[in-house]
Amino acid sequence: MARPLVIKVTAGVDAPERCNQAFTVAAAAAASGVPISLWLTGESAWFALPGRAAGFELEHATPLEDLLAVVMAAGQVTLCTQCAARRGIGPDDVLPGIRIAGAPTFVEEITAPDVQALVY
Repeated sequence: MARPLVIKVTAGVDAPERCNQAFTVAAAAAASGVPISLWLTGESAWFALPGRAAGFELEHATPLEDLLAVVMAAGQVTLCTQCAARRGIGPDDVLPGIRIAGAPTFVEEITAPDVQALVY
């Protein structure tokens, strides 16, 4: 079995290529059966809200909404607690299935045995 993969994406529309790379790697891992945890932090926090991923566009890239759906169907998506608070995002605002959690949960995930972690 593949090692679990934790991906932390900090970029959003401010750095579209970096943002899309993180979602693409997460979706590819999920589609390959790799246990995946995608963390939305910084400007990517907005993609936890309904409709926000649909509004993201990047030429020659799979729609972000589709990539997010793949990850959510096969893995865990988490919105950073502080990032959510800074943007006025609460638990009732996010897409069903997205949790809000903080640094202790992130540290627990990335320090688990055999976990690989990437930051975009």
